[in-house]
Amino acid sequence: MLRRHIQNLEKFVEPNKVLVVQGPRQVGKTTLVKNYLSSLPDDYNYVYLTGDSIEAREVFSSLSIKDITGFAQGKQLIVIDEAQKIDNIGLGIKILVDNVERIRVIITGSSSFQLRQQMGEPLVGRAISLKLFPIAVSELQGNGANEYELNQSLNDYLTYGFYPDILLSKGKDQKKAKLEELVDRYLLKDILEFERVKGSKFILDLLRLLAFQIGQLVSVNELANKLNVNARTVSRYLDLLEQSYILINIRGYRRNLRAEVNKKSKYYFYDVGIRNAIINNYNNPDLRDDIGGLWENFLVVERLKRQAYEPIYSNNYFWRTWEKQEVDWVEERDGKLDGSEIKWGQNTKKQLKFTQTYPEAKLEIINKKNYLKWITII
Repeated sequence: MLRRHIQNLEKFVEPNKVLVVQGPRQVGKTTLVKNYLSSLPDDYNYVYLTGDSIEAREVFSSLSIKDITGFAQGKQLIVIDEAQKIDNIGLGIKILVDNVERIRVIITGSSSFQLRQQMGEPLVGRAISLKLFPIAVSELQGNGANEYELNQSLNDYLTYGFYPDILLSKGKDQKKAKLEELVDRYLLKDILEFERVKGSKFILDLLRLLAFQIGQLVSVNELANKLNVNARTVSRYLDLLEQSYILINIRGYRRNLRAEVNKKSKYYFYDVGIRNAIINNYNNPDLRDDIGGLWENFLVVERLKRQAYEPIYSNNYFWRTWEKQEVDWVEERDGKLDGSEIKWGQNTKKQLKFTQTYPEAKLEIINKKNYLKWITII
């Protein structure tokens, strides 16, 4: 078992509050919750349910104060895994925390658009949210991996990613098989259920197009033309893929300068292994012509993990001009800008246009020599 940055939920579980643990499927949300439950005293009265539970659906969908408070009678904690599957769960939980003194509630969800639809306004002011990612490099450091070991394994990380089950698998064939199973069985499950569509061909075609464009500007209209659908349909599915924790959308930074580009986005995958599985490319990173985008995707996600777990509160962007001057990653914190150029090779050329435009901004090169400092939690 790997020790995670979020290891114990005790400090997040409060009376008459709802702890919402969100993140992609198969990253360890259920394991995290069950480990917490196993740490509770033997006489601690809790109940663990899933979103597929008939009892949970009947009780919380009823919106009956009598039924919900009766169900919670004598309990100190109620846990619902994949809560977004229950109709009216937001209103049901609101009734619970508003009417049962000192009750504690934990719910998990792998689909933020379903959670938002189901819970939304009822839990405003009543919820505490945590996001769990695939394993972070800094978590591997916390489990004893040193800089040499991490660099020795870097090609594997860039190829197979950081989902716990894949990371702990032995051998490349097993990693590849489990990645493909993850894509086939779990990756698109929430969207397919939510949309009630029979096949995933359109979504996979969209993901393949994006997989070949990581690190590049993406035009919704161009995607729509290639997929032979309208731009509104593409935008809708991009939003669903973001909220299913498959894609990350980064927008361009702009202070109303005509030379700057901000209407297009960059899309990254939550896990580079998933991206490689979608395009069926498991070649050694040193031999790949897409290594620049792959490296950028890897570091962007690891930086987001550090921001979430440390935490670092930041607005994140890229920066680009119509003359194609670009900075891969820009963080805006407390009114200040920090720019980072991500390089697989040793190219140290800086984008002087950025620092000329924003003289107060910092700009650094992130490469294989110093990347661990950029993504390691202090």
